[in-house]
Amino acid sequence: METQETGIKTAVVILNWNGKAFLEKFLSGIIEHSNAEIVIADNASTDDSIPWVREHFPGVRILEMSKNTGFTGGYNEALQQVKAQYYILLNSDIEVTPGWVDPLIRILEENPDVAACQPKLRAYERPTHFEYAGAAGGFIDKWGYPFCRGRLFDTLEEDRGQYNDTMEVFWATGACLCIKAELFHRVKGFDDYFFAHMEEIDLCWRLKNLGYKIICCPESEILHVGGGTLPKTNPRKTYLNFRNNLTMLYKNLPEHRVSRVIFLRIILDIVAAYKALLTGNVQEYIAIARAHYAFFTSGKLRKQKRKQSQAMITEPNMAGMHPKSIVWEYFIKGKKKYSELVF
Repeated sequence: METQETGIKTAVVILNWNGKAFLEKFLSGIIEHSNAEIVIADNASTDDSIPWVREHFPGVRILEMSKNTGFTGGYNEALQQVKAQYYILLNSDIEVTPGWVDPLIRILEENPDVAACQPKLRAYERPTHFEYAGAAGGFIDKWGYPFCRGRLFDTLEEDRGQYNDTMEVFWATGACLCIKAELFHRVKGFDDYFFAHMEEIDLCWRLKNLGYKIICCPESEILHVGGGTLPKTNPRKTYLNFRNNLTMLYKNLPEHRVSRVIFLRIILDIVAAYKALLTGNVQEYIAIARAHYAFFTSGKLRKQKRKQSQAMITEPNMAGMHPKSIVWEYFIKGKKKYSELVF
C-alpha cells in the first residue's frame, strides 16, 4: 500500500551525530533487512560519517542539518523533508533482525486507533536480557517515573518469552519508534525544548490525549547498544532527564492532578539530589539542582506549553499509567520485575 502523493510507504530515518562507528557496524544490516526507504538525518556531525555513507551506500538518502539541535530538533527538521506514510525513527546503535519492519507496519495498518508502536528491545552486549531504553514497552507511574515491561529502574530481566504478547503500553521508545506520519505532524512532532530524553514519552502522551493507543509488538525484535551519545552517568543526561520529566508532567497532566504531582516530584527529586550528595556524586547533585532551576525559571514558556498541550486533549487514554508509586514498589516492597506489579 503506497501513498499516492509520494509513492513511499515506510521510511526508516536514522538520526546521526558523529556515529560513523555505529554506521559501519549496523547500516548494512539495516539496509538488508528493511523493506523501506533508508534516510540518514545528520545532526551536523564533525566526523567523516557522512562521506563514508556516500562512498559505501550511495543509494541511501542523506539529509544534512546545519547545526546539532538534539534528538528532538534533528528529527523535527528531518521529518519535514521525508514524505512517507509511516516513519520508523531508528537509533544508529541498533542491530535489526530479519523481518523486523513488517510486524510494526501491520500493527499501524490494521488498527486505526493505534498511533505508534515499538519492537521488543534486547541488549546488544547481553542479548539474553532486555535493553534499558524500551525493553518490551514503556509505562509511567502516577508520579511520572518511567519504567518498562522487562526493566524496572536498573534491573533488567532475562528475556524468556514472558513478554511476547502484543499489548498496549504508555510510551514507545525513541530508540525505535514506528509512527503514523500524519499523526506525528498533527501533534507537531517532538517538543524542541526537550533536546533529548523523555521526548518520546511526551510525544506518546500527547497522542494518547487524542484517544490513540501506543503498542509494543514483540514479534519484531532488535538489539540496542544504548548510551551511544550520552552515557547514563553523564551529568548532562541527568539534567535533561529531571528537567524534561517535570516539564512533561506539567504539560500533560489534567488540572486536578498537576499541582499535587509536581509538588511530590519536587520532594522526591530533592531526596534523589541529597542521596547523590551523600554518596559523593556532586555532579549529579548539581545536575538535579540545575534541572529544577531551569524548570522554575521557565514560567512563561512552561505555561505556554501547557496551554498548547491541554488545548489538544479530546479523549485522554491513560492505559499504561501505573496507579501506584513505582519507587515504593521497587525500593520498599522489593518488586524487581514488571510481572510482580498489579495494575
